[in-house]
Amino acid sequence: MLNGKKIIVVMPAFNAARTLERTYYELPFDLVDEVLLVDDCSRDETVELSRSLGVTTFLHERNMGYGKNQKTCYREALSRGADIVVMVHPDYQYSPKLVTPLVGMIAFGEYDVVLASRILGNGARKGGMPLYKYVSNRFLTAFQNLLIRQKLSEYHTGYRAFSRQVLESLPLEENTNDFLFDNEMLAQIVYFNFSVGEISCPTRYFEEASSINFTRSVKYGIGVLVTSLKFRLQRMRLGRFRIFAADGARLSCANREDLRTTKISDMMASKTESLSTK
Repeated sequence: MLNGKKIIVVMPAFNAARTLERTYYELPFDLVDEVLLVDDCSRDETVELSRSLGVTTFLHERNMGYGKNQKTCYREALSRGADIVVMVHPDYQYSPKLVTPLVGMIAFGEYDVVLASRILGNGARKGGMPLYKYVSNRFLTAFQNLLIRQKLSEYHTGYRAFSRQVLESLPLEENTNDFLFDNEMLAQIVYFNFSVGEISCPTRYFEEASSINFTRSVKYGIGVLVTSLKFRLQRMRLGRFRIFAADGARLSCANREDLRTTKISDMMASKTESLSTK
């Protein structure tokens, strides 16, 4: 815990067996109370390795998408009493050691959400981010800052920390189950007036790190533009979209139908509990 806040790290995983162990052992267990991993029907040994590490592990019995994976992550973290939830990708692209400053900014009430930015500083290109991804990141971020009226360095990092209030308040069930979920969620955070902070984070691009291909990147980029336009139209009262609906479906009131097709693997819960006392 930090400042009396229970901290849970969630890992949305897909074929992460080659990098999961490195990611896990760099987490700051002096602060982290529990680690949850949700596997989206991997074809490798991610689930077996996660269990062997003592991680509370959930398995989607069919591939349900990155966004759906996160919904399961956050719902299960909330059900375990998390005050702060940190999403850490198990592909070792981001430094797990930065969980400490991320949660500190929330635990002491400075921000509701904190992003680990690859763009602040000079870490993105030095860490191997492909040039086309860097350029598209800068273009999309500039476009979103213009329409959403923010000054964030990037909207596309997958390394984020949230207060419990944010996760309970946002209509996350209205979001896509695909990669655009992250961007829709950040637009919702701004729309509903939650405060957002950033820290600089080095990034690592290497063979084992997960990354979407060029075709899916283009699809994602178009989705980002559409999300930004929806935000601006909703703000101007020229459109109404469910992702910004005050009465939209939330995780806390969801009927959890997705878990009927989810095999919950809590066999190693006792080991996780022992880690939370460290």
